[in-house]
Amino acid sequence: MNFKDLGLLPVLTEKCRQLGFSEPTPIQKQAIPIVLQGGDIIACAETGTGKTAAFLLPSIQKLIETDTTRGTRILVLSPTRELATQTEEACRQFAPKGVTCTAIIGGSGYKRQMDALKRSPNIIIATPGRLIDLMDQGLVDFRMLTTLVLDEADRMLDMGFLPSIRRIVNAIPKKRQTLFFSATMSPEIEALAYKMLTDPKLIEASPRGRASQLIEQTAYPVQANSKMVLLLDLLEKEDLRRVLVFTRTKRQADRLAHVLEKRQHSSNRIHGDRSQSQRDAALNGFRSGQTNVLVATDVAARGIDIDSVAHVINYDIPVVPEDYVHRIGRTGRAGNKGRAITIFTAAEEHAMRAIERLTGEKVERVIHPEHGGNFTEAPKTETARRPFRQFGSRRRR
Repeated sequence: MNFKDLGLLPVLTEKCRQLGFSEPTPIQKQAIPIVLQGGDIIACAETGTGKTAAFLLPSIQKLIETDTTRGTRILVLSPTRELATQTEEACRQFAPKGVTCTAIIGGSGYKRQMDALKRSPNIIIATPGRLIDLMDQGLVDFRMLTTLVLDEADRMLDMGFLPSIRRIVNAIPKKRQTLFFSATMSPEIEALAYKMLTDPKLIEASPRGRASQLIEQTAYPVQANSKMVLLLDLLEKEDLRRVLVFTRTKRQADRLAHVLEKRQHSSNRIHGDRSQSQRDAALNGFRSGQTNVLVATDVAARGIDIDSVAHVINYDIPVVPEDYVHRIGRTGRAGNKGRAITIFTAAEEHAMRAIERLTGEKVERVIHPEHGGNFTEAPKTETARRPFRQFGSRRRR
C-alpha cells in the first residue's frame, strides 16, 4: 500500500515522496482514510510511529479541498514547546503553497506570534498556556475552525493542562472534527476523549502501555551512592552514541550535566527552567550530532523527536509508570533498534515492578560486578557476568 491508495491528493503524495516516505506506517494506514471521511478518532500511538503525518496530511487535504482563505481552520494542541515546534516544521514540509501555519508557544516573543495571528494562519500549533494568553487578548479567531487535534493528550493531563484544554474546547465551534492522539490509554484518558468526541473510531497502532519490540530493555540495580559511577562507566567504557539520559528533577539534570562537562563529555541539558533559545540549542546540537549526551526531564522529553537516538538511560525511575514507556520510546524509532537502560536503587524497586506490571514485560536485571546492588533476587545471567559485551570494551581517550 502507498500513500495514493489512502486517498491523498497527488500534491501530498509527492511531498511524501520528496521527504522519503515510501510506505505509510500502521497508524497512517488506519487514521488517514477516517480523517478524510470526516470522522473523529481516538488513536493510541507512540511518538515515532508516524502519527504527526497521520493527522496533518488528511487535515491539510481537507483544507485545500475547501478554501485556504477562510482563516484558522485547524488547531493542534501540544504538551511541550519542542513538540509544537517539530509539528510546525512537519506542517511546513507537507503543506503546499498557499497553506499557512504558525506555532504559538511559551518562551518565545509575543510580538512575532501576535503578528502571525493577525494574518489568520490556516493552521495553529500551540501549547495551551500561551494560546490562552493570546485568546484572552482577543487575538485568536476560531469562528472558522473545523478540526481540533490533541497531540499526546496523556502528557497534557499529566502536566495539569486539563482546565486549559476545557477552556479552549469551550471557545471553539462545537461542530468540528476532533482527533485525539495519546501514547497511553488510561481510563481517565478514555473518559476525557469520549466527552469531547462524537462517535469516535478507536485506533490502537501501539499496544496500550507497551514499548516497541525494537527496544532492548535492561535494568541495573545499584546502591544509591553508585548511580553516578555506573552512569559514567556506561558512558566511558562503552561505545554509546546519541544517549538520552532522564532525570526526575531539573536540579538533578543540572547536576548530571555539570559532572558530564567536567568529564569532557559532549553533553547538554533540557528542562523547564531553560529558556526557549537554550532548549532549542540543546535539541539542535543533539540532533546534529554535535552533542552525544542529552540530559532531560520528563516535561521536556515529549518534544524530543529524533529517529537516531541509540540509547535511553533512566538515571531516575519516573514517578508515573506510563512515563517509562514515553521515555524509552525516544529510541527504537523509524525501524531502528535501540537500547533502554534503567539504573535503580532499592527504594525504586517497587516503581520498577509497577513498570513491569504496566508493560506486561519482565525487564532483565543486570548485576554489575563492581557497582551492583545486593537487594535484588535476580540471578547473574551470562549478560550479568559480561554486562558490556554488546558494545565492546573500548575506553574513551
